[in-house]
Amino acid sequence: MSSRDKTEKLFGIGAGSELAPSIRAFRTTLMLAQKLRYEMDERLRADGLTTQQAALITAVKAMGKPSLAEAAAALGSTHQNVAQIVAALQRKELLQVEPDPADRRRKLLSATNTSTAYWRERDAGDFAAVDDWFADLSPAELETFCELADRVISRLDRA
Repeated sequence: MSSRDKTEKLFGIGAGSELAPSIRAFRTTLMLAQKLRYEMDERLRADGLTTQQAALITAVKAMGKPSLAEAAAALGSTHQNVAQIVAALQRKELLQVEPDPADRRRKLLSATNTSTAYWRERDAGDFAAVDDWFADLSPAELETFCELADRVISRLDRA
């Protein structure tokens, strides 16, 4: 029995699933997320990084100079968890923290030049790996996949 077959049997997912559709979708999504995170963690491991750390850097770059609380909200994580990730990224010189000039108690995050150079070197390889992971889906299927996932995410955000 393949690893995939074992996973499907263990969690009741796959084409022959007897689970209610929403439960099957939840478990399938959870398994997909875990597998994708594991694969990206493996790619980043040699450099001492994690997918969660990469996600924080991505959010910080997209947001400009967010506060720790804003970054935590963007990741859907706790302030405490993101503070630990920030500390690790500071030690690696990939993220810097500075006081907000308008409110010295508030800390603002920004990516460093070291971070920018690091990602410039590895983005193409990571993007190619992600392309490969989704290669069995057509562009139209990928679009549908994203639209459906976005609808679930939106509903959770409204909850």
